[in-house]
Amino acid sequence: MALTLDELAQQGDPGTLQTDEQAANLKLMAPRDLYLLWERQHWRSQDIDFSKDKDDWRALSAEQREQAIWGMAAFFIGEERVTTQFSGLVMSYDDEDEASFLATQQVDEARHMQFFDRFHREVMGIDQSDLTARLDTMREHVNDAFVKLFDEVLRDAERRLVANPRDIDAKVDFVTTYHMVIEGTLALTGQKFITEYYESEGIMPGFVEGFNKVARDEHRHVAYGTWFLKETAGSDERLGERMQQTLMELLPVAAGVLVPPGYDPHGDWQLLGGYSAEEVNTFAFQCLTRRLKAIGVPLQVEPVAA
Repeated sequence: MALTLDELAQQGDPGTLQTDEQAANLKLMAPRDLYLLWERQHWRSQDIDFSKDKDDWRALSAEQREQAIWGMAAFFIGEERVTTQFSGLVMSYDDEDEASFLATQQVDEARHMQFFDRFHREVMGIDQSDLTARLDTMREHVNDAFVKLFDEVLRDAERRLVANPRDIDAKVDFVTTYHMVIEGTLALTGQKFITEYYESEGIMPGFVEGFNKVARDEHRHVAYGTWFLKETAGSDERLGERMQQTLMELLPVAAGVLVPPGYDPHGDWQLLGGYSAEEVNTFAFQCLTRRLKAIGVPLQVEPVAA
């Protein structure tokens, strides 16, 4: 029986599987397979119907709107960051199939940014003169951990690749940061709980439709990152240790990005008034762990012998 497009996307991302054993045994999709999948899954941000979302937005309570604005700001600015800080990886391609896929990912990220820009303009009523002004307006809603990860760590990783696209250490650092932490740990976790909440409330159907398409793209991106890291860090002990070290440094920062405004990052915060910190963090960690199983590199770094 042929797989649906969604099942094909999930087949490429071990984080969507139910057990560690399934993830460890998954045959990963190579860049050419992922490029062909991209052609079949193409969508347009301008086709999403936000007519009901406008009414739903006006009907939100003050608390619901506050958390929605925080979540929208993080994704809107995050998509701009990952769009504009991606050229170094495109330049680092090893063959034409990888170059083709990486070009599609940058297009995807720009499409996601345009999707969020439409939502900010048409639903939230953020009507500044241009996209840059809207991004600047929403920056006041992101926290210090977000700034650290997206404006400092990601930007530095991209600059190193631009300076030397053949630097394999820089490429492993970038893919670990981008595909494992930003997309695999943060974006897909936020997408899961935000979409689930709006679906359960029966609101924001246009946003849910578009966000599900964004998530499908992100699974395809993470599938590439998993494939690349298995080919490199999974077969080279030094690169594997480098990947582990990057994850250990960045995961505490990433955990801070997920904390809604007004909550203690070390306390028992809640997302959208119902999902506990434990529930959110457990989901993110399980998905990451399964990707690492597929790569063949565990999260914990073994002590270095004296």
